Amino acid sequence: MKKWIPAVTGLIAGFMAAMVFFADFSPGPRSEATNDSNNNSNAEKVYVPFGKKDEYYLFASGGHSGQMFIYGVPSMRHIRTIPVFSKDSATGYGWDTHTKEMLGDYTWGDLHHPAFSETKGEYDGKYMFATDVGNSRAAAMNLETFTTKDIIDVPNTSGPHCAAFVTENTEYMFLPTRFAVPIGREYAPLDEYSEKYRGVMSAVTFDQSSEKLNIAYQVALPPWSYDLSDAGKKGSADWAVLTTYNTEEATTNLEINASQADRDYIVLFNWKELEQKVKDGQYDEVTGQKMIFPEKHKGGIYLVPVAKSPHGVDVTPDGKYFIASGKLAPAMTVFSFEKAFAAIEKGDFAEERNGIPVLKYESVMEREVNPENALGPLHTQFDDKGLAYTTMFISSEIVKWDPATGETLDRVPVQYSPGHAAAAEGDSVSPDGKYIVALNKIAKDSYLSVGPSHPESMQLIDLRGKKMEVIQSAPVNPEPHYAQMIKADKIKTISVYPKDEKNKDAVYKQEDTKIVRNGNEVHVYGIAMRSKFIFDAKAERPDEIAVNEGDKVLIHLTNIDFDQDITHGFAINGYDLNIEVQPGQTNTIEFTANKAGTFPLYCTNFCSALHQEMTGYFLVKPKN
Repeated sequence: MKKWIPAVTGLIAGFMAAMVFFADFSPGPRSEATNDSNNNSNAEKVYVPFGKKDEYYLFASGGHSGQMFIYGVPSMRHIRTIPVFSKDSATGYGWDTHTKEMLGDYTWGDLHHPAFSETKGEYDGKYMFATDVGNSRAAAMNLETFTTKDIIDVPNTSGPHCAAFVTENTEYMFLPTRFAVPIGREYAPLDEYSEKYRGVMSAVTFDQSSEKLNIAYQVALPPWSYDLSDAGKKGSADWAVLTTYNTEEATTNLEINASQADRDYIVLFNWKELEQKVKDGQYDEVTGQKMIFPEKHKGGIYLVPVAKSPHGVDVTPDGKYFIASGKLAPAMTVFSFEKAFAAIEKGDFAEERNGIPVLKYESVMEREVNPENALGPLHTQFDDKGLAYTTMFISSEIVKWDPATGETLDRVPVQYSPGHAAAAEGDSVSPDGKYIVALNKIAKDSYLSVGPSHPESMQLIDLRGKKMEVIQSAPVNPEPHYAQMIKADKIKTISVYPKDEKNKDAVYKQEDTKIVRNGNEVHVYGIAMRSKFIFDAKAERPDEIAVNEGDKVLIHLTNIDFDQDITHGFAINGYDLNIEVQPGQTNTIEFTANKAGTFPLYCTNFCSALHQEMTGYFLVKPKN
């Protein structure tokens, strides 16, 4: 373990060199092959002609935008943004009753680490999950409609940064916290950090029939910071791993004080065993949650020593190994699940930390891999041959290597400082091996200037030839905090929403439209169609809504254009309201008519040649 200390010193020197390097970027790509013929060849590789579709979808986290960005691969064209943790005026997300309720009182989110639902370890294209570091939430998105269906607050945690990687049949997502806090987020002075703070991990389930997330149980881990996680595969499918840092339990100046020890840990846990503990009643009821305390409810959780301050831990597609990379050591370590299981069986532990057994590094380690001059290893992806691709944050490259031998096979420079990478089907049991995307933290001089803050970049790398080759780059703002890439034909979107005759708010015929008053509450059951609104077909002016000042108004609007891509919007000029209704969809907006006067209403989505004529009036009679 002590041999990591000089490595740390060397890496700090590398950081200093990197700072000098970053201070003087030159414009243009760093690839050695910059001649016109090569550029033409690359253009052909990423060209998707009109009428053709991309082979893959890339789902990239939108960080502190709170949104999910969708790109086509290989074109790298941005084709959709899914609003998740933040309002989106383009779609009315956060204004209609359903999405407004999901967002609650929060006005922003920090979306990290998207993960697809899985069946037998394969991306199944049904759902996408993500976490919100800023407000400790988790979300589920339906990929038939590319819409967010549920958001939950994750109690007893603060900042589930570590990723929503799912188990191989989407039994669970495991969400440990980035920031240790007292259970219940109660007040406790930092002098009592080691005694009263915890890094709680949540086991989250998802019911596909109701499309609801739920906290199944929680684990009160030590007061450390928890980062990336990954679930086991095949023979290790009942297990999962996650990385830690600040095992020193520092409370200030973490840049220095959380880098004192020569190691941190990977938490290795058997989720099937933890699940059984809960069934057997081996937990405490805390803040309304089933809470496992490792020092009290023994078993199922172990620590594996790892190089200092790891950011990534990744399970190989065959499920036999997990690979971790310490940011403060220029090496990747390949750990063996089989060796870990054997050590646990024999009770071959070095010590305990906070009541959790620590496995001996030598007992679990398969090999250390140290590519020459590669600095800052973070995150690893895989191809169809079982080969590994690791991002090097400081030396700004992706290194290709063989986990079976540790041999470095290739490397390609990127612009600049890649954090994560996303390979085609790269987190599944059967990666495709065609492409990998470098998710870069810095992209100076890569695009037209937009002022002091430059857009970050995602670079598409072709893995099909003898050498890795950067063939496309796309700007993204803000930086991507992970991504997953799925075969396009796995996602089965719907063209229109089917009629829901059980929906009491839906109206599918003009003659059924109506405005119903109950005291000071007004319900409008209306339709949108090319090119008009109808709120009450029996009224003299069917496109008018008249209410009294102070009324509570609920507008239930159904888009009866059962034709794909004919989306209507609904906005009231001067009332700060806008929602969207997709073909066949019924959507509801609820508000108080607190401003008297005359307010035009109109369709905000272009829908036909007479789109401009798709208007009406919202009349609010004054109280006096």
